[in-house]
Amino acid sequence: MENNFLISLLLLTPLVGGLILLLLPKNNPNLIRYFGLAISLGTFVVSLFIYAGFINTIPGFQFVEKYSWIKNLNISYTVGIDGISMLLVLLTTFLTPLTLISSWAGIQKKIKEFTFFMLMLEVGMLGVFASLDLFLFYIFWEAMLIPMYFIIGIWGGERRIYASVKFFIYTMFGSLLMLVAIIWLAVYASGTLGYFSTDLVELYSVAPSIVAEVQNYMFLAFAFSFAIKVPLFPLHTWLPDAHVQAPTAGSVILAGVLLKMGTYGLVRFCLPLFPQASVNYAPFISILAIIGILYGALVAMVQKDMKKLVAYSSVAHLGFVVLGIFAVTQESMQGAIIQMVNHGLSTGALFLLVGMLYERTHTREIADYGGIAKIVPIYATALLFASLSSIGLPGLNGFIGEFLILLGAFKSPVLNSWWYTVFATSGVIFAAVYLLWMYQRIAFGEIKNQKLYELKDMSKREMLVLVPIFIFIIWIGVYPSTFLNVSKASANKVVEQVITPSVIGLK
Repeated sequence: MENNFLISLLLLTPLVGGLILLLLPKNNPNLIRYFGLAISLGTFVVSLFIYAGFINTIPGFQFVEKYSWIKNLNISYTVGIDGISMLLVLLTTFLTPLTLISSWAGIQKKIKEFTFFMLMLEVGMLGVFASLDLFLFYIFWEAMLIPMYFIIGIWGGERRIYASVKFFIYTMFGSLLMLVAIIWLAVYASGTLGYFSTDLVELYSVAPSIVAEVQNYMFLAFAFSFAIKVPLFPLHTWLPDAHVQAPTAGSVILAGVLLKMGTYGLVRFCLPLFPQASVNYAPFISILAIIGILYGALVAMVQKDMKKLVAYSSVAHLGFVVLGIFAVTQESMQGAIIQMVNHGLSTGALFLLVGMLYERTHTREIADYGGIAKIVPIYATALLFASLSSIGLPGLNGFIGEFLILLGAFKSPVLNSWWYTVFATSGVIFAAVYLLWMYQRIAFGEIKNQKLYELKDMSKREMLVLVPIFIFIIWIGVYPSTFLNVSKASANKVVEQVITPSVIGLK
């Protein structure tokens, strides 16, 4: 699979498409929208070609392309994917066209610029998941910040500037620590390799020989940067502001894909590069994850704003993913990876539904609603379905991820205590409380606000956005093997890189 061009084609399609988009006339918004949608669908088709050629049983990287870039420092343009990044690439290319369709009614100003930034954001996200060179990864990681900053800052709510600046500063601060660690790691590895290298596969081979104390420092620098992006408690405070102020499309991509870049970084870099430090810090990080699960759920319960409630639910759900990663068992790792996809689908659907209601009424206050199930039954059914998916109802996607994470955490040799599972399980109950309570207050009861009688049910365009997401929610819930088989070999390899007798013995 060397010298394959598909990953580069995947990155170039939205990049070149976005640049061509800038040449289109501003006074033809429909042309801009259709062109942007066509480019995002083209990117999705390329990702399907990659998936069609992907071999599940190979644990290593496939479709690898390597071109020398900065020769003196052995920095190269190296891209490729394994089972973990394959699922996240598909999630990114699947959600992007849906968010563009969803924004046709909500975005009415600077349509060309909005579509351009959405396509550039897709380039950045795909680049993060495909990079196999730490320098290249860092460039994509930073580049992704710029379009998201503008999406929140230009098309967001009343406090959009505050939210976008806070998002930018938080992520930038963590990134600088990661940059220092990348340079340190490459210089340290040169003692073993004989030359400076930022190639991820070469650094994997050096990882076991890194001294324990150095591993700890490097691990903390990487983990801190990724924990901000997750966001892991107590580094989560930027998320509710960013979500509430972002336009619907921005919220969907932020929850659906951007947060996964943090958890992906933990799996791709922290665990395999610093196995001993990962084992040492696993109990501490798992405790933070469980605090995040409980804190996110409890704070979500008292929210008056629907969007803020869904935002805090993300803190809880991503806590499950982090717990799964640091339990370091085959079950928990598989559960964490599939839960990244599940969260992208179910929370993405919830943000879309909240956005649809907001476009009609211009309020997100739960108290302003009540009894809408009688007026907009299709919408009410869709909201219930997305809520049940987020809760983790058996038969829908959320259940399989949470089940595997809890099972893996229970038998984890790293955590070595069933208390983690007990506390995490209570988060599942809390999720049912805040989501079903929100649904009951919005959909049932008396219709106090007479303006609600003017509500129109979901349009064909809105159904077109949600139906594909709902199909995958059912598919993963009923037959998860389709997706678990993609990541199985790669997930097992990560676990093997961490759980070695020497590492466990050093705990």
